[in-house]
Amino acid sequence: MDRDLVLAALFRRLNTVTGLDDADMAAIRALPINVRHWEAGRTVAADGSRPAECVLVIEGFCVRAKTTVTGQRQILSIHIPGEIPDLQSLHLHRMDHDLVAVTPCTLGFISHTSLRALTRANPNLAEVLWRDTLIDAAIFREWIVNVGQRPAASRLAHTVVELRQRLAVTGREAGETFDMPLTQEQMSEALGVTPVHANRIIRQLRDDGIVDISRGRVTVLDEAKLAELAQFDDRYLHQDPSV
Repeated sequence: MDRDLVLAALFRRLNTVTGLDDADMAAIRALPINVRHWEAGRTVAADGSRPAECVLVIEGFCVRAKTTVTGQRQILSIHIPGEIPDLQSLHLHRMDHDLVAVTPCTLGFISHTSLRALTRANPNLAEVLWRDTLIDAAIFREWIVNVGQRPAASRLAHTVVELRQRLAVTGREAGETFDMPLTQEQMSEALGVTPVHANRIIRQLRDDGIVDISRGRVTVLDEAKLAELAQFDDRYLHQDPSV
């Protein structure tokens, strides 16, 4: 796969949230990246495993999730092209959650050895990846608030607005209609509700003329109503190097 296509979304995202110079981009381009195709539903890194590589999402969607001893799963985050969702495995050597492909994916595997050499030789890139990890933590905090404190319909609205804004930064289609390829069950796991309740919320938002979610696609029907319901403040995404 062409190296520019492999890294395009990553470069767009990092340039937006942090900023890269030509030397930074050249150093990233020099990384050995093993591109593999991954089927939907297959685990990329399992809870308890000790990965030797980090994963760049090139195409498709992945989620991080934890499963309780009784088999209940909580989706912790959604990951899109241009993101490295298991960057923490560089320093936290044992996975404490699952990373799973929810659609067919193209993934780039980068060895920990290569990434450590990159950060040691390029202090600026070490700061870039550190900031990226901190932004990831900020998104986690917002998801905790979302699941713990917002009404169910607002949880879904907030998730929709966040995903659209993150997709836009990577150059993906993110207008009135965009991809959110989660099943009803997966949406319930992300929102902390039952599948029946998730279906009820999706119907409610469609009937209220706010958004239509169908077959893995979201269509925004009323921007003003969506904004009012989501009460979205994008500061936690830090999509500006000065923020």
